[in-house]
Amino acid sequence: MTNASASTVLRLLIQCPDRPGIVAAVSQFLFSHGANIVQADQFSTAGGTGWFFLRIEFQVDGLDVDREALSRLFQDEVAGRFEMDWRLSGFRRKRAALLASRTDHCLLDLLWRWRRGELDMDIPLVISNHDNLRADVESFGLPFHHLPVTPETRPQQEAQIRELLREHEVDLVVLARYMQILSGEFIAEYPGRIINIHHSFLPAFAGADPYGRAFERGVKIIGATAHYATEDLDEGPIIEQDVERVTHRESRDILVRVGREVERSVLARAVRWHLEDRVFVYGNRTVVFH
Repeated sequence: MTNASASTVLRLLIQCPDRPGIVAAVSQFLFSHGANIVQADQFSTAGGTGWFFLRIEFQVDGLDVDREALSRLFQDEVAGRFEMDWRLSGFRRKRAALLASRTDHCLLDLLWRWRRGELDMDIPLVISNHDNLRADVESFGLPFHHLPVTPETRPQQEAQIRELLREHEVDLVVLARYMQILSGEFIAEYPGRIINIHHSFLPAFAGADPYGRAFERGVKIIGATAHYATEDLDEGPIIEQDVERVTHRESRDILVRVGREVERSVLARAVRWHLEDRVFVYGNRTVVFH
């Protein structure tokens, strides 16, 4: 993030067909209304003949209009002319619900980073289909909801989760090793706002005990992938990935430990970049401004 105070900074996020004059038009508009640009990132696909992405952070202390008027004027004077898909962000902190099952490494890492102020979000609740993480979550002063599930009760349990998310006005859902498949209806309610984490062996070693089978196969790289959830299981737009090398000397337990370390760091980066509006989705790909 920039050094500017978050309370006085907004983000302008733009996708549109690429053409000359976009950056000049946006910059001139913001300047003319007293905004001070403190950071700008841009990218164009296909060598300048495809799709254009722009992320601008600007200070609002000197604006000559309120934020609602600024939005209306931008649509009338700039966005319509360039056929922009755009939004302003940064009016308030995003509200993130964390979902987990039995495994704690990703969940506790996010909670620790949140408590230290590394993740700029509010966490109104944590949900799990098991009760073993309750004490850990409540030690952070957060509400913990235990919603057990069986194959027969999955629709009812998911309906409870969705009702809780609506009740708490959740913006982002983080699957911190939540080992249940979400329905298409659930995913459609939060498009581009459900982040999942998993090992990067896929499509190899799918299913149970992937690290055990990776050990038996003698893999040399352990990795993790964070992506947005879609109806195609584990195939949504990728936000972040990372790997660590391993050798024949590592045991299965060490492979698991290395994998969990990579998973939690990859997930934390993906969540932070989403919170800071650094991720643009187009098709099944992403543009990520680090």
